[in-house]
Amino acid sequence: MTLIVTSPGDLNRDWLTQALGTEVRSVTLEPIGTGQSASTYRLTIDANDCPATLIAKLAKGSEDARRRLATAHRNEVGFYRVLAETLDIRVPACRYAAISPDATSFTLLLEDLSPRLPGRQVDGCSFGHAAESVRNLARLHASRWNDEALYDVDFLVPLTEERAAFLADMAHTATDQFIARYADQLSTDDVTTLRDVAAALLEWQMAHPEPFSLIHGDYRLDNLMLHPARDDVVAVDWQTLTVALPARDLGYFIGTSLPTGQRRAEEERLLATYFEELQSCGVRAYSSERCLADYRLGQLHGPMITVLGSMTSTGTRDHDGDEMFLSMARRSCTAVRDHQSINAL
Repeated sequence: MTLIVTSPGDLNRDWLTQALGTEVRSVTLEPIGTGQSASTYRLTIDANDCPATLIAKLAKGSEDARRRLATAHRNEVGFYRVLAETLDIRVPACRYAAISPDATSFTLLLEDLSPRLPGRQVDGCSFGHAAESVRNLARLHASRWNDEALYDVDFLVPLTEERAAFLADMAHTATDQFIARYADQLSTDDVTTLRDVAAALLEWQMAHPEPFSLIHGDYRLDNLMLHPARDDVVAVDWQTLTVALPARDLGYFIGTSLPTGQRRAEEERLLATYFEELQSCGVRAYSSERCLADYRLGQLHGPMITVLGSMTSTGTRDHDGDEMFLSMARRSCTAVRDHQSINAL
């Protein structure tokens, strides 16, 4: 019996008994979430020594689409297997993780974070949730700040000049496709900014090798589980994990997750919250002025990930997906202009 599931129908009692190492008497499942590159299901389980519910996450899309996402699959499974326990950030507990040799299929069984619900990119979030989100980021980054051992993690793809050129070229193509797709819904300023960012990405990736840390890479509301009754945030979806300038996560989260008016009103406090948490975690050789400068540079992450995400998504295109990508593009392009991020290079 394979222990990598490719179909939700295989998440049955026998498979779970073997995967969890305890007798499972019954299981029911329901699809949840609207993931662009993976499918998720809530399992309700009757078994000893096992939570009553777990979340199963599987690869999604055609074989070709899953092959294109092989690096992302390795990142996420590797994160739970190797890195999660080394980080001071709240993530789902992992009960099972397996991946195929070619990384086109994987299976994760994760803690059910209910009653938390995924944030919704289009809607934004409260200041309290945003502040806790940036504290989480600071703890993530501080855990492996300038840690050269990260370069020995075999599944993390190192950033070489060749890799940077590949990503920049891919983003340039994705930018053209994004603009063509949404031509009648993007302002002239946003189209110009998207093209300017694409042209700057090779230099941007290579310009600032330090500080570095483990970054989430797609740290935004849709990938955060928010508690409805308190400022409690748990990060999920670690497929874009990489080693890079930490403020890329920070600029991306604030620049894409908050409506522009809210960002302008709250980003100074959010930056201070992030910096203070870094210091409390022991990162001292890093000034608030450098943090702000890196934050300006980090804004370029938003347009890049937005266009790449739109191009590589394996989900069916729909209105909600379009609104998500458009909100990210408009907000991040405005933030790039507000902070003159391209000039900051």
